[in-house]
Amino acid sequence: MRITVFGATGGVGREVVRQALEAGHEVTAVVRDPARLPVPAHERLQVVTVSDVTDREALVPVVTGRDAVVSALGAASNKQAKAAPVAGPALRAIIAAMDRTGVRRLSAVSAAPLGPRADGEGVFTRAVVLPLLRTLLRDHYADLAVMEEVMGASDTEWTVIRPPMLLDRPRTGTYRRVVDSNVPGGRTIGRADVADALLTCLDDPATAGHAVGVAA
Repeated sequence: MRITVFGATGGVGREVVRQALEAGHEVTAVVRDPARLPVPAHERLQVVTVSDVTDREALVPVVTGRDAVVSALGAASNKQAKAAPVAGPALRAIIAAMDRTGVRRLSAVSAAPLGPRADGEGVFTRAVVLPLLRTLLRDHYADLAVMEEVMGASDTEWTVIRPPMLLDRPRTGTYRRVVDSNVPGGRTIGRADVADALLTCLDDPATAGHAVGVAA
């Protein structure tokens, strides 16, 4: 598969690039600064510098001829979350470029607090944890909500991955996954497993047009 990865230098994005190469895919990594991509040169890796991921004209060449697009944009830290919105405006441009070039399959990382309450979720999580997160990171989640709305209104075969707190852990491949809901009791997940979810859903038509909750 030929895959374009946006947000390739972030914690999730770099794992997407690594895992896609390990799986034998051809990867186009879209970056603002190539020096920040800690992935060795590879014959199936093309690194493309794009300074503005909201510029749809600049994105047309990087999605042309690809089979799928993966977005790891917006999975920011608390400090980064105070910056200007990125995920929503970028996905609008990415989808416009995909429409122009006929690319259909798309997966993107979002966040668990945007999903519905999981069955059996505890009172403390419902009443304290989630409201607190939504308040502290309201701008970040608002950006991701716009991203999800843009994807949902598009003609792409999209899948949204909604993880809880991200940690730096090796890929396990044994994380839990729930379609159109959050994982009950899901508190954390490794960035490498989120990358795994973003990639594996591309081959799973059952996830097209759905949000998928993941957690360890």
